[in-house]
Amino acid sequence: MKEIKAFVRPNKVNEIVHHLIDNDFENITLSSAEGTGKLQDENAFVSQKFSVTDSEIAKLEIVAEDEDVDTICAIICEYGCTLNPGDGLIYVSDVEKVYRVKTGLGNGEK
Repeated sequence: MKEIKAFVRPNKVNEIVHHLIDNDFENITLSSAEGTGKLQDENAFVSQKFSVTDSEIAKLEIVAEDEDVDTICAIICEYGCTLNPGDGLIYVSDVEKVYRVKTGLGNGEK
């Protein structure tokens, strides 16, 4: 399994999530965040919460089967892209094990 973390523009989140759900990727965690980077947006501002950040960003997190990673990343890229600097990044990491809080069992255990 893989964990996909995507940092995208907040105004693109609804469209991205809509298309992920339409493609049966329904287990998505969304967070608001702030960050720094090469954002060259004229609307960027220095955060009032953190003195070093200059842009609001949304974080999407999805844990998926290995074979679904390319499809999920393609959806995020297609619907998150504005062709401007600061569109975001996607990180893909291995997930070694998953536990259910309800049962305490790991993936594959009964």
